[in-house]
Amino acid sequence: MAKDKVKEAPAEGAEGEDAEGAPAKKKPPLKLLIIAGVGALVVLGGGGAAAFVFLKPKPAAEGEEHAEKKAEKKDAKKDEKGGKGGKGEEAASPALVRAGPDGVVFYTLPDLVVNMQTAEGKATFLKLKLTLELPDDQVASTLDPNLPRLQDMFQTFLRELRPEDLSGSQGSYQLRLEILRRVNLVIAPAKVNAVLIEEMLIN
Repeated sequence: MAKDKVKEAPAEGAEGEDAEGAPAKKKPPLKLLIIAGVGALVVLGGGGAAAFVFLKPKPAAEGEEHAEKKAEKKDAKKDEKGGKGGKGEEAASPALVRAGPDGVVFYTLPDLVVNMQTAEGKATFLKLKLTLELPDDQVASTLDPNLPRLQDMFQTFLRELRPEDLSGSQGSYQLRLEILRRVNLVIAPAKVNAVLIEEMLIN
């Protein structure tokens, strides 16, 4: 029995050596951990910087410049459509303004078409093309904002006329005088020199 005990003893010692002598799991070196950490910081930092540069909102000044450029383009398109003077106000005027001899200005109104009544009650149409002779451009700038009033006055006055009121040269002369008086009342204190009838058709 003593021999068995002796034999068992070295076996236990051998197992202990194997347990102690077996290499334990190695931990990664500290340098490798530091390098991996620095690499991760570089990747995340680079991604964050790229996102900041490419995804940042435009500054307010750039936005304002962009809005101004859009407004300028719209103005340019309006000027192209308007034609004539290049200014929006002049292009909006339905009248044709042109220079005449001796410094006068001719202001051609849009065509007027009015329904007149005859003695028999038959509907008759009067078409008039009128040009106003002005002393200068300043009177033209007074006429533009008053154009709706002038057209209203023409419609009211001309509807009361009958075809026989416009017959002959006397009828045309009286028509010119009446229109001149009424236009000068609308634009007073400015004055129109004369009314020219370019076209008068009664149908």
